[in-house]
Amino acid sequence: MPADRRLYVGPSLRRLRRDLGLTQADMAADLEVSASYIALLERNHRPLSAEVLLRLAQTYKLDMSALTAGGGTDEAARLAVVLRDPMFADIDLPSLETADVTTNFPGVTEALLRLYTAYREEQLALADRGVEPGVGGGSDVSDPVSESRRFLEARRNCFPSLDDAAERLAQAVAAHDSLTGYFKARHNLRVRRLPPEVMVGSTRRLDRHRREILLSDDLDNASQTFQLALQLVYLELETEVAAVIADGSFATESGERLTRRALASYAAAAMLMPYSAFARAVEARRYDVEALSRQFGASFEQVAHRLTTLQKPGQERVPFFFIRVDEAGNVSKRLDGAGFPFARHGGGCPLWNVHQAFRTPRQIVTQWLELPDGQRFFSIARTVTAGGGGFGKPRVERAIALGCTAEHAHRLIYIDGRPGPEAATPIGVTCRICHRAECAARSAPPIGRQILPDDIRGTSTPFGFSDS
Repeated sequence: MPADRRLYVGPSLRRLRRDLGLTQADMAADLEVSASYIALLERNHRPLSAEVLLRLAQTYKLDMSALTAGGGTDEAARLAVVLRDPMFADIDLPSLETADVTTNFPGVTEALLRLYTAYREEQLALADRGVEPGVGGGSDVSDPVSESRRFLEARRNCFPSLDDAAERLAQAVAAHDSLTGYFKARHNLRVRRLPPEVMVGSTRRLDRHRREILLSDDLDNASQTFQLALQLVYLELETEVAAVIADGSFATESGERLTRRALASYAAAAMLMPYSAFARAVEARRYDVEALSRQFGASFEQVAHRLTTLQKPGQERVPFFFIRVDEAGNVSKRLDGAGFPFARHGGGCPLWNVHQAFRTPRQIVTQWLELPDGQRFFSIARTVTAGGGGFGKPRVERAIALGCTAEHAHRLIYIDGRPGPEAATPIGVTCRICHRAECAARSAPPIGRQILPDDIRGTSTPFGFSDS
């Protein structure tokens, strides 16, 4: 390190310490310095000396570049994402000033990031209760599913700390050639596949007494691999998952448990599709979900789900939304990284082809969508099957849709040969808040519109409105 260059690594040092599960006093003892000095380093009130940098590398077996390659770069990227929120649009915020804040005031940066996340969660909570922000009313009854969704949506379903931990774990597994080999070497656990009648309703079970991981042989290869990765996350990344959960607040125990399950699944997918490799592949494959499924040995749904998580600050890819519905229109999974206004109450729009995908099972259908406010999205939809695995076995058919805003659609392979966004299908979020008067598919009148009587004149649409 040049003598005339001062190195400030506050955010990186703090992240390292937390990843190692150390207090400032613990790290100070390891490095033979005072706890107050560690605190000054983390607040960027002191530069990191070459001597302490060397001790860090030797004590914790670190690559020095992990600390020296721009302390605060991740925080600067995260803050830049936050400052793109429309509520800051009228403030001139040069990138240089953002970098100065993250470098010189890491504590203030973290406080701003936490505050913005809390703000997003509150906005989503108001929407879930059917309340416009700033307006009283609505129900205060907590819904565990809504709690979990709010937690994920407020963070854009992106958790870089889990991506990093899962990528490191994937590298460790690769050294043993397979998950089964890693389980045997690292945990002395054997993997066995058993028929469903022996599993008694379970798809995966950890038998600590017999030192076995049991899998139902009804599962296909992609599902078996995912279940093994998920079990490994529960065994080795529990601390990392708990640290992410600690960043939120939950009114119900069930809401916290659902979130823990979602984060564990996130980390398992990040193991099987590591961020760096997957982010390169999606660009090379132009977001071809089926091709990516073959490359990473994952299912169509697993890949589609993983595509919604690629918003790591500084390494962003196309932001997607994801929804999974059954034939009755019930939503069993919903993730939003693209700003799509999902219906939070009632059914969705029947003109969206995710509801029509059941007519052509296992085939991808594409569609341009236009919302009442003129915003356009590009969507692909396809059915997926859960269960089965043998003749007569119960199975569930669902449809999933994956989409992005029109500005990103040109990067997708599915756009080739299709008409442009001018051919968009006009849809609404849900009938009760859609004011398209001429929609023949409408199931309910929109809030605030006066319905015409039909004793003299019948309309071609389900409802006529006095102000049409």
